[in-house]
Parts: sequence; structure tokens; C-alpha cells
Amino acid sequence: MVRRRQGRLSRRPFAEVWGERTFGKVPDVSATQAKRGLTGSAKEVVGRAKSVARLQAQLAQAEVKQKLVKIGIGAGLAAFALLLALYAVGFLLAGAAAGLAYVVPWWAALLIVGGVLLLIIAVLLLVASRSIRAGSPPVPEAAIEEARLTGETVRSSVSG
Repeated sequence: MVRRRQGRLSRRPFAEVWGERTFGKVPDVSATQAKRGLTGSAKEVVGRAKSVARLQAQLAQAEVKQKLVKIGIGAGLAAFALLLALYAVGFLLAGAAAGLAYVVPWWAALLIVGGVLLLIIAVLLLVASRSIRAGSPPVPEAAIEEARLTGETVRSSVSG
């Protein structure tokens, strides 16, 4: 064991550095289990089962939350697209009215603005639909699969 002492390295035996009391005899596992008995083992199994169940519930909660966030983003984008659609219809109607009333070039500008808004709406709706599909249905698939695998492992270790 190498230890740094006052700016220099010193080589001392491992037991001298850590002391014999730290690394005493390792207790026999079977002796520990015998002392604990069936009640202690059952309590440990129940505690571990509760811990696994708690972790699986946290995993499911995190997965559902993630999917709900994706659905919320998709819904927000869809609402924004609908707002832009309303403006686009207004511009298109104003362009049509200006074209019929005056037959001058500025109506073409209004129609171009309306067309650009429709393009933006189409892109936003495409992104919104992908986001909603990515989060739907909000089922914790990974947590369900983990619970299934844990159950299979427990059943196989109990029966085998």
C-alpha cells in the first residue's frame, strides 16, 4: 500500500495502514441467515418486494409524464395552427375582396401572405400530429414490461 505522508510516499504493509480490526473475519453467510431465521428472511423479501414495486411505480409515473408532455406540445402546436388558419382565411378573403374591388397588384401580395400562412399551418399540423402520435396512448409500456420481467424472474427463482 502506498500512502502519501507529508509530501513523500511511504510504503507500509496494508494491514498496518488499515488496521486488523477493519478487515477481521468475514461472517459466514449461512450462519447469519440461521440467526435471522424465517421471519427475518420473510421481512427482507417483503421489503425488497416493496422496493421493487415502488421503483416500478416511479418508472410508470415518469413514463406517463413524458408521454403527456408530448401530447401537450402537440395540442399546443395544433391550437397555434388553428389560430394561423383563422388569420390565413382572413387574408385570403381580404385578398379576394381587394382583387374584385380594385383589380390592382396589391391584392396579389395579400394572397401570397395567405398562401405562406397556409404552408406554415400545414407544417405545424404535421409536427403536431407526429408529437401526439409519439405520446399516445399515455401507457407506461417500459414499466409494464419491467414488471412482467420481474414477475417472471421471481416465479422462476421460487419454482427453480
